[in-house]
Amino acid sequence: MSVTADPAPALSVEDEVALLPRLQQEGRHAEALDRAARRLVDLPENRDLLLIAAVSLRHLRRIPEALARLESLERLQPAFSRLHEERGFCHVQLKDAPRAIESLLVAVNINPALPASWKMLQSLYGLTGDRANAATAGEHVATLASLPPEVVIATSLFSDGDLAPAEQIVRTYLLAHGDHPEAMRLLARIALAHDVLDEADILLEAVLTLTPDYTAARHDYAQTLVKRQKFAEAALQVDQLLALEPANLDYRTLAATAAVGLGHHDQAIDIYRGLMADAPHSWDVPLWTGHALKTVGRVPEAIESYRAAATARPNFGDAYWSLANLKTYRFTDDEIGRMREQEAAATTGLQDRYHLCFALGKALEDRGEITESWLYYDRGNALRRSESRYAPEDIEANTRRQIQVCSWDFFRARAGWGAPDPDPIFILGLPRSGSTLLEQILASHSQVEGTQELSNVQHRVLEIQGHDPDADPPRYPAGLADLTREDLRQLGERYLSETRAYRTDRPFFIDKMPNNFRHIGLIHLMLPNARIIDARREPMSCCFSNLKQLFAQGQEFTYSMDDIARYYRTYLELMRHWDQALPGKVLCVRHEDVIADLEGSVRRMLDFCGLPFEPACLEFHKTRRSVRTPSSEQVRQPIFRDGLDQWTRYERWLEPLRTALGDAAA
Repeated sequence: MSVTADPAPALSVEDEVALLPRLQQEGRHAEALDRAARRLVDLPENRDLLLIAAVSLRHLRRIPEALARLESLERLQPAFSRLHEERGFCHVQLKDAPRAIESLLVAVNINPALPASWKMLQSLYGLTGDRANAATAGEHVATLASLPPEVVIATSLFSDGDLAPAEQIVRTYLLAHGDHPEAMRLLARIALAHDVLDEADILLEAVLTLTPDYTAARHDYAQTLVKRQKFAEAALQVDQLLALEPANLDYRTLAATAAVGLGHHDQAIDIYRGLMADAPHSWDVPLWTGHALKTVGRVPEAIESYRAAATARPNFGDAYWSLANLKTYRFTDDEIGRMREQEAAATTGLQDRYHLCFALGKALEDRGEITESWLYYDRGNALRRSESRYAPEDIEANTRRQIQVCSWDFFRARAGWGAPDPDPIFILGLPRSGSTLLEQILASHSQVEGTQELSNVQHRVLEIQGHDPDADPPRYPAGLADLTREDLRQLGERYLSETRAYRTDRPFFIDKMPNNFRHIGLIHLMLPNARIIDARREPMSCCFSNLKQLFAQGQEFTYSMDDIARYYRTYLELMRHWDQALPGKVLCVRHEDVIADLEGSVRRMLDFCGLPFEPACLEFHKTRRSVRTPSSEQVRQPIFRDGLDQWTRYERWLEPLRTALGDAAA
């Protein structure tokens, strides 16, 4: 009787990918290639298997096959540094130094932590007599050699988008060895990639304390501060960078971004003009210039800049959408033809395509070509939704938790807590609900400062929530119950301190972040004397206006009829709750009422804010100030009724929206 041993269990793909490089290190390239090739039958797009196959093919001197594998890999992941490195090594075997150098330079520009690439570049430059570049490559070799191997490996992984293993390696290293500036900077960059901005802020500040002359870390720190909307602090960091390199394009761009954040738009425009002179073929800089010009009302110049951006890159969807987003611009026949051509081109990427779709939807709507306009709006929304991870269930669950935690009894037990200052006026609600109009009206008052959509409340939410937004149970809003009287006072004072940079000497200021309606409980706890105005618009008008709007960031719920309807219903549910838990705290101002009775609506808002009536509020369109929302040009005109019923022209396609809204549609 014979006994047959059980077959060894098959390795997982992850274990196989870990094993094959070890086989290659032992010189077993034929075996590694065979195993990788068998796996690739079922996983033809696996990045690591394709690279392993190419490496073994090179060692087996089957260079054409190796290059073919790398070409397949490049189609899938063109920014993968290791494929360019391997291609360079293949060209070295072919004794083609120029092409080897070209490929290796691509690799190290993507991923500077590639010691083998730098060593090969040093050698190749030496062979070709290029002493200067050989010396530069040698400096990189020496720099990487001076760093702990763990930091080099983690940096390489990070550069190729492998964030989880990079974070694990660098955290383990720091726990074992203590502070190390390069490791701390890398951990901060990983935190930035995960949008954990407070951790990145703390780490980079610590790095600069250890090594004040570390300019790359200072640049990262300035970028982090910009992302946190700490624009004044960011400007100070950028000033230090520019003192060292006044011509540096990245530093100048960051200086302009900080200036825009602070509302210093003329300063930003001057910086952008200088950048365009030094980089005349750029398409991004004309776009940014156009945004700044639009914000301060210099529309003809903004149009010229947007057109320049579209000329520099013909499929630049954002340039065309920016023209459409002026709301007053009318496209020519030639422009519409070019947009159609670029939108249909196979070479146009996803983001450019949906920008072009929204622009074409607006262009054709203005011409009354409603059927085709809807086709482009619908296609643009579908494309934009395809890259979104928005889950309406999360918002609905958060709403239930807000209602459960933030009860009338909860607020009564904390009456009088927080910072007592009455300075802020919050205008909130859904996007495209008329909030910019209300802001412009109130900012026309001599005692009220108009600022912008401030993210400071959201920053406080993230602090309470902690680093794990998926925690079960979530820390927010449940964590509100753990805040003491002193905690809430400090939160309120921090909000007032951080927003000071956006104000002049006027006693009151506006925070117009629409999504703050979700956080009225927190706002009341930390700023009990703040005024809150709910800008509300008829449901079908509001939801349709959102469906045809492409937002620069956020507002992920606006790209399908079901998502926007569910969000609107959640908004109504939460606003009803705030009215019950905080009676009289929120003034609801309906957009349709403002259009029908401007003076009555203005007096009602001013009374609510405790402000005397001023005629300038009725002539809001004459107020010269920067406006950063899509309605910037509309609020520079007198009241008009044209937009109230625009959705009715699209009614035949909007029945699913009405059905999803249910009783909210009434």
